[in-house]
Amino acid sequence: GYVASLATKLADTFASEIGKAYGKTTFLITNLKRVPRGTEGAISLEGTLASVVGGLSLSAYAYLGVGLISSLEGVGVATFAAFFATMCESLIGATLQEKEGFGWMTNEVVNFFNTLIGAAVAMSMGVLVLGM
Repeated sequence: GYVASLATKLADTFASEIGKAYGKTTFLITNLKRVPRGTEGAISLEGTLASVVGGLSLSAYAYLGVGLISSLEGVGVATFAAFFATMCESLIGATLQEKEGFGWMTNEVVNFFNTLIGAAVAMSMGVLVLGM
């Protein structure tokens, strides 16, 4: 869960920054309509691929560099969890953030849920898929 939460944050940062800077076409995750870069809940091919690279990079480092993950399957689980959580974060951004009655749903709160989802998915997959 620990590695996946960090991988999730890096995946989200890569997706946001690369998507805003280099995303050629951005779509709202809820209906796939074109929206301007930087719109809450917007996704792009470039940002989506960058999120996978970010999640994989941190997960691979945790495996190869510092031994926090003990198998390649664990790298896959952490990377998938980071990607899934980043997509969930876009969904939360599109549906709740900056909406009437959700003033408390700041970027910091969304980031908290993002990392929580990444950790929870990785821990669940660790039990259900890897038998940990």
